[in-house]
Amino acid sequence: MATKPEIAAGYYPGAEAVIVEGDCRDALAALPSGLAKLIITSPPYNIGKSYETAARLDDYLVSFLPVIDELVRVLSPDGSLCWQVGNYVADAQVFPLDIFFYPLLRSRGLRLRNRIVWHFAHGMHEKRRFSGRYEVLLWFTRGDRYTFHLDDVRVPSKYPGKTHFRGARRGLPSGHPLGKNPGDFWNAMERDWASGVWEIPNVKAKHPEKTIHPCQFPIELVERCVLALTDENDWVLDPFAGAGSSLVAALAHGRRALGCEKEVEYARLARERIEDLYAGRLAYRPLGRPVHAPTGREKASRAPTLFDVEP
Repeated sequence: MATKPEIAAGYYPGAEAVIVEGDCRDALAALPSGLAKLIITSPPYNIGKSYETAARLDDYLVSFLPVIDELVRVLSPDGSLCWQVGNYVADAQVFPLDIFFYPLLRSRGLRLRNRIVWHFAHGMHEKRRFSGRYEVLLWFTRGDRYTFHLDDVRVPSKYPGKTHFRGARRGLPSGHPLGKNPGDFWNAMERDWASGVWEIPNVKAKHPEKTIHPCQFPIELVERCVLALTDENDWVLDPFAGAGSSLVAALAHGRRALGCEKEVEYARLARERIEDLYAGRLAYRPLGRPVHAPTGREKASRAPTLFDVEP
């Protein structure tokens, strides 16, 4: 692990890790244009968490326009914006937030490259509709020339020894030697952000990254974006940093990290996790570790969870 950087309270050109406390609109206004190669975040979902005030859907969306304008300004010309959202639910109706955010982001000149579906196997059990088991990450770029390192995020091929069976390449490997493109349907660790994490300890408590924050990114989800969409020493920005998972993922791979967080307790937690990263004591799920699959032979007294993995 590299030498621990100072965690600055504000941006300056030589900084490596920055956590700005307060409204992200104020923090973004102070940043230079074109700074961030990657902006990755999960904005508040307007579902009444302790750190947000629920509003009418239209008002909620309009409130993001000043933030989106600043994010586009701060985004590098060859950079990417990854906007991860779930559903807003009101009056027993589901409103998929990616559908509503797409025109807002597209109207600012951003270009959608993928609508990535993030699948998880467990979560809140609904009674009057099918239980939600996925969320969406919208990957936009600012232009047509953008950073993309596919080889850094390839996954093992399903048939690694498969060969061409006819033609001039008969008998030669038919797949890429480094693995296959992960596609736009990602199976990652379970995380249902529409429920309170700490309220379901039998499901959540085993995750090595569990903190007091109810809606945090798993680090692995951010790592894939960091590796594919940035180069070493690039800036990664999270305007709603929460527990700092985006910052940890960036710093762990030699990038610079800047987060904005209005909740003092979560900003403190993000600093602690960065300190733990550089001290070698941060508990997290390593990138690429297979998800636990129950065998059906477990003891009935304790049903296994997806978090039954080594830290």
